[in-house]
Amino acid sequence: QVQLVESGGGLVQPGGSLRLSCAMSTSIFSTYTMAWYRQSPGKQRELVAIITSGGSTNYPDSVKGRFTISRDNSKNTVYLQVHSLKPANAAVYSCHAARDFTGYWGQGTQVTVAS
Repeated sequence: QVQLVESGGGLVQPGGSLRLSCAMSTSIFSTYTMAWYRQSPGKQRELVAIITSGGSTNYPDSVKGRFTISRDNSKNTVYLQVHSLKPANAAVYSCHAARDFTGYWGQGTQVTVAS
């Protein structure tokens, strides 16, 4: 059974940085499009970064220049480097894997931004 396990969340001060990781238990990780989403209490889940199997990336304007998604196919892992965090960026960050008509979610990792 395919699993996605996120890590790297925690408490960070405003202006700080974190690197989130998402490890996927599959031998064909390189064929998946990977994405990071976040959801704050009372808000809809929103896409913050996506990377295709070919390595192309895309971001919404709200995080461009501050968030960077990358992948290491040798480790079956996708990363999200986040900089200049704001209190409004606090959320549960989850990764998603998509291939053909199949998708998988991780359980999420909490990011809290506070001084």
